[in-house]
Amino acid sequence: MSTYFLYAIIPLLVGLFAQYKIQSAYKKYSGIRTQTGVTGYEAARKMLDAHNLRSVQIEKVGGVLSDHYDPRKKVLRLSEGVYNSNSVAAVGVACHEAGHAYQDAEAYKPLVLRSAMIPIVNTGSKLGPILFMIGLVLSSMSDIGLPVAQIGLIIFALTAVFSLITLPVEFNASERAKEWLANSGYLYKEELDGVSEVLRAAAMTYVSAAIQSISNILYNGSRLSAQRSRRNRR
Repeated sequence: MSTYFLYAIIPLLVGLFAQYKIQSAYKKYSGIRTQTGVTGYEAARKMLDAHNLRSVQIEKVGGVLSDHYDPRKKVLRLSEGVYNSNSVAAVGVACHEAGHAYQDAEAYKPLVLRSAMIPIVNTGSKLGPILFMIGLVLSSMSDIGLPVAQIGLIIFALTAVFSLITLPVEFNASERAKEWLANSGYLYKEELDGVSEVLRAAAMTYVSAAIQSISNILYNGSRLSAQRSRRNRR
C-alpha cells in the first residue's frame, strides 16, 4: 500500500491540484478585460505578423482550453472562449500558442523532437502496457515472460520521455508570449502579471503530467523487479 501511495496517489493529488490552479486562474482572469480591448485572436495575429508569420492561419475551435498550434498544417487553433474574448486570460493563452508558431518557424529543437515522437508515443502508450501485463502473467509460467514485460515497460517509458521534452516546449512558449506582450504595449503591468499567473498555472499541468508519467514507469518497474526476485528465489 505504501508503494502504491508513493507512485500513484501522490502524483494523482498533484495532478488534481494543478487542474484546480489552472481552472481557478483561468476563471479569475477570464473575468478581467484588457484595458486596450485587444482580443485573443487580435493579440495572436499581431504577434504572428510581428514575426513575419502571416501565412499561419488562426481558426476557432470548440471546447474549453482546447487551444493548440498544429505544426503540420501551420494553423493556430483557439477555443471559443479565447478567440473572441478580450480578457487577460484569453490574450495570455492565445499568445502562448503563437509562441509555439515562433518555435516552429525557428525549428526549436525540443518542439521538433516532440513532434517527431508523437506517432511513436501514440503507439507505445497502447502497446507498452499490453506487453507489460502479458509479460507479467507469462513470467509465472515461462522464462520469456520477464523479457516481454521489460520490453513493454521500455516502450511505455517513451511516454515519460515525451512528457519531459514537453516541459521546455511549453515553458519557452510562455516566455515568448510574455516577452512579446511586455514589449507590444497591448497590456498594462497588472495585466501582464495576470498573464504570468495564468501561464504558470498552465505550466503546472504539464509538470504534473510528467510526474504522473514517471511515477507510473517507476511503479511498474518496481513490480517487474519484485517479480524477478520471486523467480530467482524459486
